[in-house]
Amino acid sequence: MPFQQKGAQLFVIDPIGRINPAKDSTAALMQAAQRAGRPVWVATPADLSARCAASAPAGHQAWVRAWPIALEPMALGPEGWIVPEPWYRLGEPQLLPLTAFAHVWMRKDPPVDEAYLYATHLLDLAERQGVAVINRPAALRAWNEKLSALRWSHLMAPTLVASRVEALAAFTAEHAEVVLKPLGGRAGQGVVFASASSPGLRALLELVTAQEQLPVMVQAFLPGVKAGDKRILLVDGEPLGAVNRVPSGGEFRSNLAVGGAPQATELTDQERRICAELAPALRAEGLFFVGIDVIDGRLSEINVTSPTGLREVERLGGVPLADLTVARLSQA
Repeated sequence: MPFQQKGAQLFVIDPIGRINPAKDSTAALMQAAQRAGRPVWVATPADLSARCAASAPAGHQAWVRAWPIALEPMALGPEGWIVPEPWYRLGEPQLLPLTAFAHVWMRKDPPVDEAYLYATHLLDLAERQGVAVINRPAALRAWNEKLSALRWSHLMAPTLVASRVEALAAFTAEHAEVVLKPLGGRAGQGVVFASASSPGLRALLELVTAQEQLPVMVQAFLPGVKAGDKRILLVDGEPLGAVNRVPSGGEFRSNLAVGGAPQATELTDQERRICAELAPALRAEGLFFVGIDVIDGRLSEINVTSPTGLREVERLGGVPLADLTVARLSQA
């Protein structure tokens, strides 16, 4: 029975058939948990539930319909990870209290929509019952991946968040070249380069703000992005690995999802100072596994929902980051 499975891990994810295990950080974490002897289970947010009844066991309000999963090992070849077919096998689903699990990983990809937010509220129940949820549900709600960086605005490029076209246009005129970022975007989606001389700038600003109904982030463009946008992965506040993502094909965006080329990298002194400054807040608010983005020594974003880049760090840097992350669970 799962209640007797010491250290069982539940991963709340998108449907597993959508995952590309050669690229996906969640797949790497699941495999590392299995290597560490921790039983691994999977579910989607739709499989979470709350049950309150006189006959229910005390403290078992938060439940999940979950599948035990066995993962095949993957070797690293010259072109990347070699994926066996099939790469996983699912057992029969069971309805279990979330207290059956030592850790629950919330690794559902954005958008952070209503369904996502309601899932975090259900996970709140489990946390109040003593289950360690990674990352903490309240922090997932509070730390918008663009806006949370404003806590450390002195580490960022000049930035404005606003809905009014006049304010955004004035900021663009001041800095000549800017990048517009939707606050709910992910993986570089919807990020737009603009200049003060761009034809139709105001029309563009009207579009990205939905006619001044939605705030948008605008930042001074950093030419140093041509040398790369560094993803740094922090585990319990400590930077354990990084990958540099270089734009390609005429793109200014460097996200791997839009064709950025990953490169091995080391952290600079400035990047280590940024990590050290963020670490106390990350630990205090239960953000155990975080990916920050740094461009030319400036903090850009703090990714807390389902940070990626782990596979690239392992492949290019030779760092067993997934195994190190799982090992840190017992220390956190």
